[in-house]
Amino acid sequence: MSDVGFYFTLGWEHIISLDALDHQLFILALTVLYTLKEWKKVLILVTAFTIGHSITLALSTLNVLVIPSDLVEFFIPCTIFITAAANIIRPRPSPKFIQLNYFFAMFFGLIHGLGFANALRFMLVQDQSLGWSLLSFNLGLEAGQIAVVVLLLSIAHLFIFYLKINHKYWIISISAIVLLVSLKMAIDRFPHKNNFNINSR
Repeated sequence: MSDVGFYFTLGWEHIISLDALDHQLFILALTVLYTLKEWKKVLILVTAFTIGHSITLALSTLNVLVIPSDLVEFFIPCTIFITAAANIIRPRPSPKFIQLNYFFAMFFGLIHGLGFANALRFMLVQDQSLGWSLLSFNLGLEAGQIAVVVLLLSIAHLFIFYLKINHKYWIISISAIVLLVSLKMAIDRFPHKNNFNINSR
């Protein structure tokens, strides 16, 4: 049980900590389209993201899928940039686009899972239960994501319903900031080596 608590805390801190800015920005880009009263839709969205990163987290930790860390760290801000850009282009998405957003959340979650795996892989030892460790880490991640979502939706609620900021302008403004920060991250993390080999088995 001590291992379960350890990996749950590790997953929680991997989302909550200041070092997790890239993952926090992605959650912000996903949730900025919604208001507090739409929390159920956001929960589904975050769950889709969790499913995506859980798959590649397991595959990468088990060394079934191994992608160079410099490529993963570059792809992560690219997912943030694309999500933020889509928000700016369609700040009031149609119901059909919202449903498509669930797919993108899961797909981009696959990429983020590879980033989580880089932090987790070297901490697992042979005499631990890998299944329980991965499950505990994922549960910690999910709890951290929900905490971040609640905070972000509460802040948005304050600005939109109490300070009377137009929701469309809120979406565009926040997404523009996220887009610029993610662009800076992508530039800083651009791989300098021609290492595009992907190993899988």
